[in-house]
Amino acid sequence: MDIMMKVAFELQEKKTDKELYSYQKGALNEIFERFETAPDDHHLLYQLPTGGGKTVIFSEIVRQYLKHHQKKVLIMTHRVELCNQTSKMLTSFGVISKVINSTANLDDQERYSCFVAMVETLNNRLNDDMLDISDIGLVIIDEAHYNSFTKLFKFFDKSFVLGVTATPLSSNKNLPMKDNYDELIAGESIGSLIENEFLARAEVYQYNMGLTSLEIGSNGDYTVKSSEDLYSSSAMLDKLLEAYKMNSLHKKTLIFNNGINTSIQVYHTFKDAGFSVMHLDNTATKKQRKQILKWFKETPDAILTSVSILTTGFDEPTIDTIILNRATKSLTLYYQMIGRGSRILNNKSKFTVIDLGNNYHRFGPWGADLDWQTIFSNPNFYMDRLQNDEDIESTFRHEMPEELRKEFEKSEEVYFDIKATYTDAVSGGESSKVVLERSIEQHAKICIENSEDVYDALALAKLLDDDIDHRIQMYAKCISRSTFNFLSWLKDDYKKRLMTYLRENFDEDFEKIHGYPPEE
Repeated sequence: MDIMMKVAFELQEKKTDKELYSYQKGALNEIFERFETAPDDHHLLYQLPTGGGKTVIFSEIVRQYLKHHQKKVLIMTHRVELCNQTSKMLTSFGVISKVINSTANLDDQERYSCFVAMVETLNNRLNDDMLDISDIGLVIIDEAHYNSFTKLFKFFDKSFVLGVTATPLSSNKNLPMKDNYDELIAGESIGSLIENEFLARAEVYQYNMGLTSLEIGSNGDYTVKSSEDLYSSSAMLDKLLEAYKMNSLHKKTLIFNNGINTSIQVYHTFKDAGFSVMHLDNTATKKQRKQILKWFKETPDAILTSVSILTTGFDEPTIDTIILNRATKSLTLYYQMIGRGSRILNNKSKFTVIDLGNNYHRFGPWGADLDWQTIFSNPNFYMDRLQNDEDIESTFRHEMPEELRKEFEKSEEVYFDIKATYTDAVSGGESSKVVLERSIEQHAKICIENSEDVYDALALAKLLDDDIDHRIQMYAKCISRSTFNFLSWLKDDYKKRLMTYLRENFDEDFEKIHGYPPEE
């Protein structure tokens, strides 16, 4: 019996133990309809959210394709972990595959009808003419938004190519996916998967962050260096720890960082605070990674701080909280990171997201209805409409932290609108300097309102550093001057003037506020 006929017969008899959901069967029908009607060299892209079961769907596609076509299948992945996971899933569907990694012996390749290959290894094998691809009828590309696959398309100019991804937006805006794929089939939405209890719902805690110090690299995303400079600071580490304590204390938490040094600093911050935490990045050995992920799975209150490595090919349904301790301009990365917490498990119907990178403001809610067809057809139109950090932060109203607000509980309002005050001053023909003068007077007022004597007021003024920083930043944007030296001088000068104002005006202002002089 011909080997391809033998494989088809065995697959016909195989009863897979995987029961597909209705939306997965619908996707199969659409894709197989293209197999029948589109040209043999058609390039089709299929989108389905993280957690929707892309690997299950394309494993069933492979099973059925081998039953009905006298050709072989090749599946490409960009990571060795995905290679092994895919091969294991295929086995559960009755498809025995040959994994092509750096140590693979290809002497027995004619015995297999399905291959699972790492993209770089495959590229080397094809350039060395070590793999026979003359019978490959279907090429499946997992995580198709990565551009590492495009260099291999030249080898498969007569094959049907099926790319699968959660986000049909290229990782390189100069290489849009529409240039490599003829059409997109958009699968079930995140909202629908949540509604039908296939995915958990995200509860987002958004913190307004000052990110204008971040720099954009050649890849269009924030650079590691500028991210590390910001997120490794003691102020940011304190904010991260406080956000965890307030929203996810003792819950299993996965933290994403942009930079190894930041992740290590996060590890020490949580460890010093007495929490159960480990750090993982791409320098870990396979053994170390396996041990860490085993610990993470088995430890109920585990905190794992990481760098990019767990954005794809990692499924841990017991995760309760995702912390985005970084900013990104990549919609794909935003969805990948949050998607790591969306797996349902027993009675888990929701999970927590703590956003410390203004990502929610930048992209909108995870799971919002996105027009993937428009994004596929016009990726630049979508990306160009994203707000920059200055525009995002201009809408923020700085809120005094709850603990600090208690120190000023006698004041009805502690907020001061620098931008509105500047606009009023300029439109009234006044100097911009009056903005800071009025801000100082308002800061002095709330200090005096909550003090019995000048010493109390001076002590309260020293607690306003963050509030002052925010006002200075907003003022600098208004007057378009933001050099480090200028900001530093402005902050020091502001604090000195506030202290001087309190010493010189406390008694008089106290009597105006309270209707009686302060006690001697």
